[in-house]
Amino acid sequence: MKKTQLLPLLTALLLSTTLLCAAEQATAQDTKPLVTVSFSGFDALVADLDYIGKLGGGLSLEEGQAAARLCGINIIAQLNAACDGDLDRVARIVRLGGFVNSTPEFTDQPKVINGCSDLMVEVFGDKGRHARAAVSAASLPLGVSVEVDAVAQLTD
Repeated sequence: MKKTQLLPLLTALLLSTTLLCAAEQATAQDTKPLVTVSFSGFDALVADLDYIGKLGGGLSLEEGQAAARLCGINIIAQLNAACDGDLDRVARIVRLGGFVNSTPEFTDQPKVINGCSDLMVEVFGDKGRHARAAVSAASLPLGVSVEVDAVAQLTD
């Protein structure tokens, strides 16, 4: 799929209050008191087409961090929806799982996912500190550079 073919999809995503998934899945699953937020790659596409590709193969560390930050923004948006607009209900971010579309030579996956991790602490303070995995992926759906999923604890 060419970048220009993605523009109608991106427009639909931006106008929607809920992100679309690539398959029959929910973007958030509430299993009180935990909520799991998962994306299938659209997160890095929503705001900027420049984040398609591989780290170490055309995309810089800084671009990867920016893509991870966009993933974090979308995680927060989905948490906001799961909390009926009240982010004060987020008791803590429990865990992030980061996937970086990268070449075999690229070894800075943790630095890339810091773009999302740092945002969680910026927004939630100490409640945003979390356990985390940051791994390399040979490819990601639609060629996106970064995907991040999250587990958060909510209060009633």
